[in-house]
Amino acid sequence: MTPLDPPAQDRRTALRRRIRLLVAATITYNVVEAVVAITAGTVASSAALIGFGLDSVVEVASAAAVAWQFSATDHERRERTALRVIAISFFALAAYVTFDAVRALLGVGEAEHSAPGLILAALSLAIMPFLSYAQRRAGRELGSASAVADSRQTLLCTYLSGVLLVGLALNSLFGWSWADPIAALVIAAVAVKEGREAWRGDACCAVPLSGGAGSGAVNEGDGCADGCCSAATATRAAGRPR
Repeated sequence: MTPLDPPAQDRRTALRRRIRLLVAATITYNVVEAVVAITAGTVASSAALIGFGLDSVVEVASAAAVAWQFSATDHERRERTALRVIAISFFALAAYVTFDAVRALLGVGEAEHSAPGLILAALSLAIMPFLSYAQRRAGRELGSASAVADSRQTLLCTYLSGVLLVGLALNSLFGWSWADPIAALVIAAVAVKEGREAWRGDACCAVPLSGGAGSGAVNEGDGCADGCCSAATATRAAGRPR
């Protein structure tokens, strides 16, 4: 591997530091989110709230895997393991949430109104997009598939916050208790999709920093756009020889 010039090396060091800070912020927020969601969900018998809280636990595990990866100087060697941890966390979340949602649909417990749940969902819907964007941008520029995958985990929390907010609001406003487990099943389905992509290493558009510092440019020849890229390109990014 050709050594980077000093400006590029300085940029990589700055990006690694930024990712560690973003991961620390994500872990802190999600620990609080998990405690509030699981507690409120248990009180209200809400499968969606409990599932959302467990997703926060998965996000903590995912972020911790990335923190472990970037605690090493040669962080790229740990990337595959970090991706596996993220994927398994997604699958575990999907299995539990599906089980709990099906039980709720079969009449085992009926979700009640939860004011803390509504407030939490609204806060997460406002906060998570910023954390996700910042980490995805740094991960793409650094060329880290695991950092990009973790940013997608955080973005997933944004989508799930919206699903949760709608489900809880329908139940609170109209007494549609079935809306809660349906929202939980949506959470499970998205978790399975993200888990499969993390397992394959399809962390979209992880573009390694090369040449000048801060280039972060997408190689158009790889067919990569800002939102996503081809599975082949992403797999090369995650599984290239170290």
